[in-house]
Amino acid sequence: MAELSGKRIVLGVTGGVAAYKAAELVRLLIKADVVVDVVLTAAGAHFVGPATFQALTGQPVWSDLWDARAPGGMAHIDLTRGADLVLIAPASADFLAKLAHGQADDLLSTLCLARACPLLVAPAMNRQMWEQAPTRRNARQLMADGVALLGPAGGLQACGEVGPGRMLEAGELFDELVAFLQPKILAGRSVLLTAGPTFEAIDPVRGLTNSSSGKMGFALARACHEAGAAVTLISGPVALSTPSGVNRIDVVSAAGMREAVLRELPGQELFISVAAVADYRPAEPRPGKIKKDGRAMTLELVANPDILAEVAALPEPPFCVGFAAESQNLADYAETKRRAKKLPLVVGNLVQDGLGGDVNSVTLFDALGAHPLPTAPKLDVARRIVAHIAAMLPPR
Repeated sequence: MAELSGKRIVLGVTGGVAAYKAAELVRLLIKADVVVDVVLTAAGAHFVGPATFQALTGQPVWSDLWDARAPGGMAHIDLTRGADLVLIAPASADFLAKLAHGQADDLLSTLCLARACPLLVAPAMNRQMWEQAPTRRNARQLMADGVALLGPAGGLQACGEVGPGRMLEAGELFDELVAFLQPKILAGRSVLLTAGPTFEAIDPVRGLTNSSSGKMGFALARACHEAGAAVTLISGPVALSTPSGVNRIDVVSAAGMREAVLRELPGQELFISVAAVADYRPAEPRPGKIKKDGRAMTLELVANPDILAEVAALPEPPFCVGFAAESQNLADYAETKRRAKKLPLVVGNLVQDGLGGDVNSVTLFDALGAHPLPTAPKLDVARRIVAHIAAMLPPR
């Protein structure tokens, strides 16, 4: 949570039952050492009162455009000066319309118009309200104006209906704020990643694979998106949710992954090969299930294509980053891989230090030598890798 420490956020709460999630979000932000100023609309106060937010933040809650506590009656200006961002959560259909049309008839709408910092909104409304043409038109206008929309999500709503319109959960909004405030060191760049294992069929129910959870690759995809890149993630079979803002393509086999990589590669500036691609596949997969009869079985295996080597050998390759997971002699094997494939950077780790877990310990190998990173959660490691990559990339 250190990423948000010392930040100051103005949280606007409009009318909607999802206002209870705003209280939980405030709790998470205060725990992360964020200063939170809550601006509560008259409609929002019908769902969660000002006493709740004041108790959670330790700060006065603001509601009145003419509040005498503000020096010179300038609450609509003073509240956003020095703030890192304004977040409206929940953002009702009515408030989205106000923002889209520049209305300023209460404290929250006025400070949004007078703000000097980024504005983010987390829509929350009935699914039919969200799907109506005026609401969608307002959402498009806000995005065109540079306002970031967080959600909405789909699912069961308070009214009992199911569909899009739910406000993101407090934890999801917290993660979105962390991502939004990351340095945009890859802004304008395009990144293609591979992640997870591949599965090479022996028959319809059996196959060969590598042990990989995909967590490191997915963390890198998220970190690249946080850094401002347009990210395409090609993933083998894993049980992970797609990082927000990332375009995901699912594949199964090494051949399928190679096909997807070569199809998506044109125009990409950076290729990060994290996937644990199976080195071999059965020469002739059986069309029917092989029956167990107690006898030994022999499989003929053939080598799978080396996707990273093929991309790196192109006449004009993108900036290529490889991964080397070893059980011993990490420095020797990782540096040998980097030189053999002519890669600017290889990320090496011992399998016993991070395979399948939530933390990792890696060393970066480039032309200047070895750069060990501290053992940390995989997302933190991914952000450090991205920072190293960004420093190596040629200027645009």
